[in-house]
Amino acid sequence: MTSSIDELCREEGLRLTRPRRIIMQVLQDSTDHPDVVELHRRVAAIDPGIAIATVYRTVKLFQDRGILESHKFADGRARYETAEQEHHDHLIDVRTGDIIEFRSDEIERLQEEIARRHGYRIVSHRLEIYVEPLDRGRRSRRRG
Repeated sequence: MTSSIDELCREEGLRLTRPRRIIMQVLQDSTDHPDVVELHRRVAAIDPGIAIATVYRTVKLFQDRGILESHKFADGRARYETAEQEHHDHLIDVRTGDIIEFRSDEIERLQEEIARRHGYRIVSHRLEIYVEPLDRGRRSRRRG
């Protein structure tokens, strides 16, 4: 996937510096949706010389260029994931903050049908469903 980052950066006229490469690699390797503070913690474990200000600037730059997507769930923190992923929706565990990505063709079809019934065409959407476990013993493995 690193080559796709290189391609996206070249298409956008961005130089892929070492800090930018590390930040994007950490994001691509993430199975969760880290905020900037968590992202910086992971990046600094690889290269302690990368300042949190560099992470903030890089995240903003990549978001502005469509390389990253930002999500603000109920906790209000901006969380990030690479934008090259296929469309998906999110289940958010209100107790643990776990975030589970899912895709449902049935939900997508219903959304399109509802929009059409009202005379519209969907141009973009996000679905976030806030949940709590049915069984307290079961927990998701994906952290937000």
